[in-house]
Formats: sequence, structure tokens, C-alpha cells
Amino acid sequence: MASLGVEAEQEPLLGHSIPGSREWDIIETEEHYKSRWRSIRILYLTMFLSSVGFSIVLMSIWPYLQKIDQTADASFLGWVIASFSLGQMVASPIFGLWSNYRPRKEPLTVSIFISVAANCLYAYVQVPASHNKYYMLVARGLVGFGAGNVAVIRSYIAGATSLQERTSSMANTSACQALGFILGPASTDEVQVPQGNIDQVAVVATNVLFFVILFIFALFETIVTPLTMDMYAWTREQAVLYDGIILAALGVEAVIIFMGIKLLSKKVGERAILLGGLIVIWVGFFILLPWGHQFPKIQWEDLHNNSIPNTTFGEIIITLWKIPREDHNEGPTGCPVEQAWCLYTPMIHLAQFLTSAVLIGIGYPSCNVMSYTLYSKILGPKPQGMYMGWLTASGSAARILGPVFISQVYAAWGPRWAFSLVCGIVVLTITLLGVVYRRLIAFSVRHGRIQE
Repeated sequence: MASLGVEAEQEPLLGHSIPGSREWDIIETEEHYKSRWRSIRILYLTMFLSSVGFSIVLMSIWPYLQKIDQTADASFLGWVIASFSLGQMVASPIFGLWSNYRPRKEPLTVSIFISVAANCLYAYVQVPASHNKYYMLVARGLVGFGAGNVAVIRSYIAGATSLQERTSSMANTSACQALGFILGPASTDEVQVPQGNIDQVAVVATNVLFFVILFIFALFETIVTPLTMDMYAWTREQAVLYDGIILAALGVEAVIIFMGIKLLSKKVGERAILLGGLIVIWVGFFILLPWGHQFPKIQWEDLHNNSIPNTTFGEIIITLWKIPREDHNEGPTGCPVEQAWCLYTPMIHLAQFLTSAVLIGIGYPSCNVMSYTLYSKILGPKPQGMYMGWLTASGSAARILGPVFISQVYAAWGPRWAFSLVCGIVVLTITLLGVVYRRLIAFSVRHGRIQE
């Protein structure tokens, strides 16, 4: 059993090719090989630009929302961020199913036009005289709907890169079969794939794991700006700049992780890396819990202390009630007194925050790529458009619930409760991974076991 587990970890995405086999004899010419990788690089660039745009907007949503509509609060911020993922969750299975029966360029073209129109709407949400925050909500939802094309991109890349593994040692011959496999059939009758049942338990479990991983990072992205503004009394401009630098550094860190993780996975396996990544994420959020006796600056002009005087809670409220608030145009900084927890919750030191960000920046990309890789292996050689659509939908659902969850809990109870609950969620996820650990193996390996 142990040797079988190691074999599963090192198994190529769709198994080994056997020359002459009816099931695996898929070959292509040099011309089509170059064309295929040109398409893959274009899709990589598309996803890169989409991610860059998402990151740029994410850091500026909160200041932008406050500027265009003074009635918007932190709770509504969660809904605005979640609307992107709601649109993506709805669109992903649709585009995925569409790509299974029609050429992939159709859903890709439509989704790009939707994204362009939605971003134009987002750029002008300040124009209407009222209800601007709702226009932003709709705009972000439409941007997310356009981003549902990631399911199509993932299914193409998964099929195309797997094809290379099966054809690298073959001579150049007809590429018709290969292109038919990559681009998807007009109907399911046109593709012959190895018979065997997909392990649905493993599929569902991987979707749940992927959901939690995206949920955790979505809530971290959402809370970074409000948290740093509350804890360190940063202005809106400072928060956008400094948090942007921090997330950019995490992006560089993720690139390094992606470069090294392929070599590491060959030695220890995808499942072990996934488990290790979840543990690192748990440590990151545990470090983020507030400790000590120093309190954040309260968002009032005449209160200059960084700690709370030795008085009762009621006396503090009465005192703060009598203090005139700063003029709104001057941009008050600090932890707003409307959040009652600001009065008794210790601040999160900058060193804590940065250490936590580094650890989460290590754990998240490791878990993300490993869960996606395992999912592709579990599905095997069958058309993956619809399954990838559901995986993307689960990630989108996480991006819906994550921002809403963290914005509501953070505003009501503060970072101690919020991050404690996140730690609990990660522990439950690690438990789930332990339960299904032996089932997360490649389709070809599992199919071989059934045959035996």
C-alpha cells in the first residue's frame, strides 16, 4: 500500500503512454506542438493580466467605495468584494459546459467582452447622483461573471500539458486525434477515453479543500486594508500603497514557491505538500491573533494615548461620546470607536502582521497548486470542462463567503474572534485531508487497482 501511494504521487496527469495502445496512442506533429504551446502561452498571459487587474482593484476598493458613497461601511465592503466571486461562480459552470460542446474561443471571446464592459462601468460608478455603492456592486459582479472563463482556460491547459506527457517520446505523425482531444468534441461521442469510474468522493473532497483554501486567502485579502488602517492608523492613501507593496511581495514569493514546488512534489508528493501548506497557513493565522497590553489608536482627535485608562467600560463610552469627532474631510485615522472591540482588544503589531503575511504567502500558493494538480489527476483523461467549472465555482463561492464572513465578524467582534475562527476552520480542513488522504490518487493508478 505504501509503495502504491508513492506511485500515485509521481504519476503523470493522465498516466503513462503505451505505444500502440488504443487508449493512449495520441500523437502530434511539430507544427501542431508549436501551435498548441503558443495558445497555452496566450492563455497564461490572459490569466496573468486578469490577476494583475484583480489585485490592483482589490487594494483600492475600500478607499474608492468610501469616496463615492459616504453611506458605505465595512460590512458593505464585504458584499462588494463577494459580488465578483458570485458572478464567477455562476459563470464558471456555464462556460465550462459551453467549452465541452463548442470551440473554446466562443466562451472566451464572450467573457472578455463582458469583462471590458464591466470594468468601464466600474470606472464611472461615481457619475450617478445617488446609490453609487450599488452601481459598484453590480459592476464587480459583472467583472466576476466575465472572469468565469478561468474554467475554460484551466481545462485547456490541463488537457494540453497532459498531451505533451503522452507524446514526448513518439514520432511525428497525424495530429488530428491530438487536436480533437485538446479542443474538445462537438459531442461526447467523438472522443474515446479509457473506461473507469471517477472517484466521486475524492472529487467532492478536493472541491471542499479548494473551497477552504480560496476562502482563507479571500478573507485575508479583504481584511488587509481595514486591519492596517485600524491597527496602525494609516490613511487611505498609505493603506493602498503599503498594502499594495505587501501583496506585491507576496506575489513574488508565490512565484518562487511555484518554481520550487514542482521539484519538491517529485520527492514528497502533492498530498504531503498540501498538508504542509495547510499547517503553515494555520501557524500564520495563529500568529495574527492579538496579544499584549498595547491598544490601537482610537479614531478621535483628542485621544492621543495608545492605551485605555484604568476606568470602567461605561466611563470610557461616556468620555468618548463627549469628544468631538474629527472633520471627515481630514480623513480620520485609527480604530473607529463604532467598533466596540477597539476599546479592549490589543493591537496586532506590525512584525506580527508581516510574519503572518509571509507564512500565508507560503502556504496559500502551495495548497492552491497542489489541490488543482490533484483534482486534474483524479479526473483523468475525460473532458474536464464541466468539472473545472465546478472547481472554479467552489473557489468563487469561497470568494463570496470569505469577504462577507470576515467583514461581519471583524466589524462586530474584532480580529481575535475572526482569526480564531479561521484557525478552527483550518484545523477541520486538515482533519478532512487526513480522512481522504489515501483516496487522492491519479485516475490511472486507481483504474489500475480496479483492474487488479
